[in-house]
Amino acid sequence: MSNVTIVGTQWGDEGKGKIVDWLSEKADLVVRFQGGNNAGHTIQIKDKIYKLSLLPSGIVRKKISVIGNGVVLDPWALKEEIASVKKKGIKVDPKILYIAENTTLVLPFYKDIDSLNESLRGKNIIGTTKRGIGPAYEDKVGRRCIRLCDLKNKKKLRIKVQSLVEYHNPRFKYHNKKLLSTKDIYNSLVKISNFINQYSYPVWKLINESMKKNKKILFEGAQGSLLDIDFGTHPFVTSSNTLSGQIYSGTGLGNSSNYVLGITKAYTTRVGSGPFPTELKNSIGEFLGKQGNEFGTVTNRKRRCGWFDAVLVNQTKILNGLNSLAITKLDVLDKLENIKICSGYRINKKIINYFPADEHSQSLIKPIYISLPGWKSSTVGIKRWDKLPAKAKKYLKTIEKLTNCKITVISTSPERNGTILLESPF
Repeated sequence: MSNVTIVGTQWGDEGKGKIVDWLSEKADLVVRFQGGNNAGHTIQIKDKIYKLSLLPSGIVRKKISVIGNGVVLDPWALKEEIASVKKKGIKVDPKILYIAENTTLVLPFYKDIDSLNESLRGKNIIGTTKRGIGPAYEDKVGRRCIRLCDLKNKKKLRIKVQSLVEYHNPRFKYHNKKLLSTKDIYNSLVKISNFINQYSYPVWKLINESMKKNKKILFEGAQGSLLDIDFGTHPFVTSSNTLSGQIYSGTGLGNSSNYVLGITKAYTTRVGSGPFPTELKNSIGEFLGKQGNEFGTVTNRKRRCGWFDAVLVNQTKILNGLNSLAITKLDVLDKLENIKICSGYRINKKIINYFPADEHSQSLIKPIYISLPGWKSSTVGIKRWDKLPAKAKKYLKTIEKLTNCKITVISTSPERNGTILLESPF
């Protein structure tokens, strides 16, 4: 398969960065297709750790890296991120990094709107990163956003900024917030344009021309399927579509067959508010968080932890059209005496095998568990299936059976080489 799409099957933080980095060795292009710098990937190479929020993970392997139009881009954050990776010896220039010219920009005042929106929710906060991602998508859908290509014409840029300010200022005034200045926003955009314009490109052409040349393309998703604006745990979701189908509208990819690899932890985590059927508010949950170092890449917020939820992963398998699963952080479970997997839900007296859309039904869910014995031995760094403990194999086979999806990749450590490959997606 010449195209592979990587998506998270849970609420993000599944370990996509490591798997994308590992697979990008065989790819010619690595493409981001949604989200912004509200989610991050952590890549560990020997003693160096790279934390990426906007740059595609392929950048650390010197692969052509593309930011698609489905991404909302904070150019100031990108500038800082590029400077950070350059300090660690990574080359970034217009020959390796391409940004869709029709990408929507995240403007500084969007963070103020994000914070205002959260404060107005009171006890019903969503738990956003307050990076301005939601407001950027709102202005995109409202057809008033500033796009990367707008920076090329200063006269028209000023007009668009003026229109944007006139739209937002009444709300700032109503809430007694500092009013926006057309001059300040315009000047900041003109200044950053000297940096960002060099990467602007019609990436849809690059992607489709690469396909014609049979280049191998790796599409890199951010966040997770359960945060999808339509199919996630609404309203505790992100502002973009995180499913595999987003690669088409988020990059300009034409009709093409893709191998879709779903990344999932051997257990479940979630950052921020929202339903979480298998959450463990006990010593086991604390153990998983400590062993897995479960803190957000972007916000450093503590992640909530729980047992593997096969109902949710099976649902995201269907929504994404997954070909297979990659299991990460198996080693986190090494010391547990018993391990549980959620195989179904009970709502009152009814048993269901899917996650309902409405919040009331979600609040009534009681997980149905099957219990498996732990393997009580180290799996860290194992590179072959036959070297895994028998009980670890049984655990993985049970996940395959309950999710109706085969496992082709198993990650046993943060390092690139701590990976078992059962079947290559490429």
